[in-house]
Amino acid sequence: MTTTVPGTYTPKPGGSGLPRMIAAQAVLETRMLLRNGEQLLLTVVIPTLLLVLFSSVDVVDTGAGKAVDFLAPGILALAVMSTAFTGQAIATGFERRYGVLKRLASSPLPRWGLMTAKTASVLVTEILQVLLVTVIALALGWSPHGNPLTVLLLLVLGTAAFSGLGLLMAGTLKAEATLAAANLVFLLLLVGGGVIVPLEKFPSGVREVLGLLPISALSDGLREVLRHGAGLPWADLGILTVWGVVGLAAAGRFFRWE
Repeated sequence: MTTTVPGTYTPKPGGSGLPRMIAAQAVLETRMLLRNGEQLLLTVVIPTLLLVLFSSVDVVDTGAGKAVDFLAPGILALAVMSTAFTGQAIATGFERRYGVLKRLASSPLPRWGLMTAKTASVLVTEILQVLLVTVIALALGWSPHGNPLTVLLLLVLGTAAFSGLGLLMAGTLKAEATLAAANLVFLLLLVGGGVIVPLEKFPSGVREVLGLLPISALSDGLREVLRHGAGLPWADLGILTVWGVVGLAAAGRFFRWE
């Protein structure tokens, strides 16, 4: 006769552990992003096409040396901005409009856990972007230099800066306004952020202002390291840190969940 120990098959109700919930939400966020055609166009196709086009066709004077050596760091910065700022702002804005964030906020996953999952999704997407851009740039003859850890530090600080600004925009503006503003900012910074057009091409007064933008600091810092083999670009790191602290603090203070 088989003896059954009491409680052996008793279910254990309750939510999963917090790390597991965050990981599951991060996987879901990443899948949704990769399945979105518009997001892929913004985060993958456009940066790749710009890199190939301007590296192959002499349209913009990028100074001495190969064009790809100037363009590749800028395209890496653009990839970070497209995912952490533009893509995240638009996606989060419409999630807020349709009540997705409100429902998620009432789930066992805390709000900071949701933001952590979104950040993890952004980082995963950026890793894929960096790998793709790097492979294409190397195929075009790119010769990178510098310390990979310095590059990683710049990318992380750039992600923090753009994430804070993207969440601030998504959490304070209507979804339609976020869509328009995020795309407009993307286009303006693509031209005036030192991504494709060197900042030296702008008048001195304008150049000084543009140099304080996060995209300019990120592209310039990456270019100093990857093109010139410089050490830590302290000025650019400082600018990105300030933008990151201010942006994330403002997003945490003013973000509205509905």
